[in-house]
Amino acid sequence: MIIKPIKTRVFKERENLLDFLEFYVKKPKEKSIIVITSKIVALSEGRTAIAENITTKEKLIKSESEIAIPTKHVWLTIKDGMAMAAAGIDESNANGKLILLPRDSFKSAREIRSFLLGKYKLHHFGVLITDSRTLPFRSGVTGVALGYAGFKAIRDYIGEPDIFGRKFKYSRSNYADGLASAAVCVMGEGAEQRPLAVITNSPVEFCKCIKRDELRINLEDDMYLPLFSSLKK
Repeated sequence: MIIKPIKTRVFKERENLLDFLEFYVKKPKEKSIIVITSKIVALSEGRTAIAENITTKEKLIKSESEIAIPTKHVWLTIKDGMAMAAAGIDESNANGKLILLPRDSFKSAREIRSFLLGKYKLHHFGVLITDSRTLPFRSGVTGVALGYAGFKAIRDYIGEPDIFGRKFKYSRSNYADGLASAAVCVMGEGAEQRPLAVITNSPVEFCKCIKRDELRINLEDDMYLPLFSSLKK
């Protein structure tokens, strides 16, 4: 698998994202995946805000979240079925504003894919919109898939034999988040100005339609729920 980051100029708020992609993504190959940081998707939608004070910012976090819990460091929130800090609202590379998450990353990925398929006459092609996240008990951030189109996110091994013939009972590989994490690694988190990347030779299965909720699990089914429930406050 090869991941090639693309250095660009600074993307402006309310700029046309499709024009931006057309300029920087030159003739993508069949069976490639274009990776786009969620920040420029949100900027293209005008998803920004100005926080006059901490109270204003907290109200915004709550309004953007399904669940919001204050912690020692940040607001721990649930948004779009994922745990994240501050509903994904970010101040970095925002020129004094707050940048929210895109309205609907899956819809955006689908529309971008449709545009690029028509533009370059492709048949098998994927779009992946990424953000960054922290993991429990781990330092630093990794990439995560907010939305995608054109490929299956899950590789299901259940029922297949391992190298000794034992059949898998639970194993499923999360390709969407794996690809996002690898791409964000080379795209960077700071002033690199690499909001795009192209992945080729990936192991994913390309498809026309995806199952939007294939990565989600219900809170009551989460294997970590008993651990967090038992921790002392």
